[in-house]
Amino acid sequence: MRIGVDYYPEQWDSSLWEKDAEIMARTGVKIVRMGEFAWSRIEPQDGIFDFSWLDKAVNIFARYTIKVVMGIPTNCPPLWLYEKHPEIIRIGMDGSKVQLGIRGHRCINSPVFRNYAERMTNELLKHYSMNLAVVAWQIDNEMRAYQCTCDICKNKFRTWLIDKYDSVDGINKAFGNCAWSGEYSDISQIQPPSDYPESWQNPSLCLEWYRFTSYSTADFAKEMMLIVKKYCPKIPVTTNVCFSGNTANFYELYDLLDFVSYNNYPPVRISDNPDSYYSHAFHLDLMRGIKEKHFWIMEQLSGSTGGWTPMSPALKSGMLMGYSLQAMLHGADTVLHFRWRTALTGAEQFNHGILDHSNVPNRRFFEFSELCKRAEQMSVLDNTFIISDIAILYSPESEKALEYQPQTENFSYIHQLKAFHAAFTHFGANIDVISPDSDLTKYKLVIAPSLFINNKKETENIYRYVINGGTLVLTNRSGVKDEHNNCIMDSLPTVFKELIGAEVTEYDPIGNEVHTIRDFAGNEFVCTQWCDILRLTTAKAYAEYNSGEYWCMPAITLNRYCNGVAYYIGTVCHADFYESFASNLMMQTRIPKLKGLPRGVEVTTRTDGTDEYICFFNNSGNPVSIPLPKPMYSVINSMGRDKLELRPFEVDIVRK
Repeated sequence: MRIGVDYYPEQWDSSLWEKDAEIMARTGVKIVRMGEFAWSRIEPQDGIFDFSWLDKAVNIFARYTIKVVMGIPTNCPPLWLYEKHPEIIRIGMDGSKVQLGIRGHRCINSPVFRNYAERMTNELLKHYSMNLAVVAWQIDNEMRAYQCTCDICKNKFRTWLIDKYDSVDGINKAFGNCAWSGEYSDISQIQPPSDYPESWQNPSLCLEWYRFTSYSTADFAKEMMLIVKKYCPKIPVTTNVCFSGNTANFYELYDLLDFVSYNNYPPVRISDNPDSYYSHAFHLDLMRGIKEKHFWIMEQLSGSTGGWTPMSPALKSGMLMGYSLQAMLHGADTVLHFRWRTALTGAEQFNHGILDHSNVPNRRFFEFSELCKRAEQMSVLDNTFIISDIAILYSPESEKALEYQPQTENFSYIHQLKAFHAAFTHFGANIDVISPDSDLTKYKLVIAPSLFINNKKETENIYRYVINGGTLVLTNRSGVKDEHNNCIMDSLPTVFKELIGAEVTEYDPIGNEVHTIRDFAGNEFVCTQWCDILRLTTAKAYAEYNSGEYWCMPAITLNRYCNGVAYYIGTVCHADFYESFASNLMMQTRIPKLKGLPRGVEVTTRTDGTDEYICFFNNSGNPVSIPLPKPMYSVINSMGRDKLELRPFEVDIVRK
């Protein structure tokens, strides 16, 4: 378990570097990231490279036995490159050049840009390939599905579509272009979506554009990765991601990279509303699920955020350490904090790091120092892993398609995934968040919310899982669209009808209206946003609507299919329903659960194959007391405990 920081030597006088490294080493910092924005310093003029300043910084940290993640700075080409080759500037959805002055404004499909990016990467790798301080490489920064509508991207998009559909007629058919007289008669007529709202445009075109832009990003990452591997075949390569307005398909992006890196900025305002689902445990489990192995945090919350937005409140005591340890408990084996010192210049001057502008050690610095010590205590987890009985399926394409065509007020694909995740977390379960085409055979329970886009491979995978004895949960808005993002001419949930033993005779997008349902045990819950009206074929009703015109009609169904069981939830509920439902599912599938966990307490269980460690994190603003079923040894306190007393954002680990 390593703790590190993001460090920008180019932003600080070199007289500070040695002192910073000395303090970091004394504090317990094991690794720093640098270089990801430094192209203009590394190549100040076309073809003239200066590594002297970077060598000095790397050598200083190496003397203090601090390792380096070297960033490949292709996210921020220098201004001389934009001036010399303005054709590399990304063109926005409105057809205009993106205004320079921030970052990420290059077209990653531009051959000119790629030539310069490859040259930069080659020079960087040649220079540092034998440097033992460099233990990992980061490609670019916060890679997204960049939307560029320059002529090069348009032509690549057209060729990409022809390769997929064989002909213009094939594209017309797949897109349903007979609507609004949108049929192409020549390939030159194919254009990316415009800057009109996406909901006004052809959803097939929008989804294929997302696929293309995501593919382009993954292709660029692959090209840079191959250069790294040419010089450093044994050094791992990654790129860092976050959720954004144009998030790339994580599964494609990381397919050939060695490990996943995530920028983790949990909220500092803790809500008392159980439906807020504020915990980043879901995000962390998703990152672990992308490659189904441990990951890194490349940027971890260190202080009040700001710059892009008004400043957030200061971190409460315990948050800096607690959220770092939370990431580790969910599978992050390296956590780097953004950043060592708060910037004095640039747009992120109020995106606070460990140290403030004053450079005087503060409360966060002392908490960070304690975190470094705590991470060493947690070395007992170094060779452990997480085994989950429960999987939640995350589909990037369904998420995007639901963004293009909002189904009703406040309907959120991610919110549904988080609702289930929070419910099972409430009972101390390990949860994997994985792709719908992953191997499902090892799970007792699979949750698949709103699989809006039907992917044949994924659908067959889900059927096989249930046929072989698995328990599945599907929800409303599943099977609505085919792979081209066109509606399927069949009663919902179309391809899943046989599996759930029911069909939707009508649906009602009720938005913010509130209704109630009553389950088989007589428990009543609030439902909102959506009401599927279901006709049962082989299924039984798990719950019925208990108000309004759908009174006594099935709202949730249960169907035994071959050797397995499939549930279908035709509405959206509040947290109390999902907790009740999760409890019943865990009982039916014999998944162990912890009862009586205080709200906000998260539990992960890790094993090395012999010993099991139960990890408790109090993700709330209130102190909690947790009775243990028997006295257990605390790894943190080196003593036996029969109950745990956790302060807000505190962690404890007991050996089972």
